[in-house]
Amino acid sequence: MLKHRGFPGRLPGTDFQFTIRRANPRGVTPIVARKRHPDRRPADRQADLVFMSALWDHFGDQPFERGNLDAGRLSWLFGREVVPAEDTFDPTSYEALLRIDEEVARRSFPEAFPDDSGEA
Repeated sequence: MLKHRGFPGRLPGTDFQFTIRRANPRGVTPIVARKRHPDRRPADRQADLVFMSALWDHFGDQPFERGNLDAGRLSWLFGREVVPAEDTFDPTSYEALLRIDEEVARRSFPEAFPDDSGEA
């Protein structure tokens, strides 16, 4: 399992985890698309925003390996902002390739992306 060095392990001051320490010996937790309801708690929405920001800062528009990224946290973005980067995507593989759908991510989390206008 690839460990993404420099990626934040969790949302500071909370128990919202972004990475896992080691592979699960009982099997890989699958990534599944979770529905985000509009009445989610502010802390949950903040965790999604910070995680999306970290993904963009770390990987940008390039495909990335799932590695030690938390399946639960990825699942809140999967199928919308984070999509498979390969036709043979396996949701139960640590080697699965993902990518950010930048257009969708910018609409969902505009705060996660730096201002590209060049204005001060």
